[in-house]
Amino acid sequence: MSEVPTVLGGVHHTARPTWKLKETVEFYNDILGLPIVHAISAVGWGPEDHPDFIHLFFGAGRDSTIAFFYYLGTPPLESPLTPDHWLYKSVHTAWRVETRDELLAWKERLEARGLSVLQVRHEIIESIYVTDPNGYMIEFTWQVREMTTHDGLDAELTLRAAIAIEEERGAPVTDIETVWRRKGALVAAQLDEVA
Repeated sequence: MSEVPTVLGGVHHTARPTWKLKETVEFYNDILGLPIVHAISAVGWGPEDHPDFIHLFFGAGRDSTIAFFYYLGTPPLESPLTPDHWLYKSVHTAWRVETRDELLAWKERLEARGLSVLQVRHEIIESIYVTDPNGYMIEFTWQVREMTTHDGLDAELTLRAAIAIEEERGAPVTDIETVWRRKGALVAAQLDEVA
C-alpha cells in the first residue's frame, strides 16, 4: 500500500448536462458573473454510444469550478435515466487532490476496497472515477497545471462559435468539426486585429 497521504482538497468541480448552451453561458457568466475558464471540445471520448460534447467550466471561486456537458445532436430526455446510461453518469462531483502521487494513492486505496476504478487524462486534468452505492459517479481529479487567461480565451471562442452556429441555424449544433472551423475563423479575425 502507498505511503502517500490520501486527503481530499475540496471540490474541484460539479458537473451536469445542459441543452441550453447560450442561456447557460448568459446565466452563469453574464448574470452570476462567473468567468469562463475552460472548455473541452471532445470527439470520440467515452463508450461507443457516447456523443461528442463541449465540456464548459465556469470559475466558482477558491479554485473550484462548475461545469456543464453540452452533448451535440442529443435531445433532452423525457423519461427517467437508468444508472448505466452515459447521461446519468455525466452528473458528478469531482474532488481535488494536489499531486499525481496522491491521485495514484487514492486509486490504490479504492481498488484495495474492491472498487472498480477508471483512470483518464483529459487535457489539463487527470482523473480517476468510481461509482458510489447509489450509482452516482465520483471523480478524484489532479489538475496538471493552473488555468490561464489563454484557457479562458480558448473557452470563450469555442462557446462563441457554437452559439453563433446555433443562432444562424435555429437548431442545436451537431458536430465539433463545424465548431472548430468557426472558431478558427474567430481566431484568424483576432490575429488580424492585432497585426
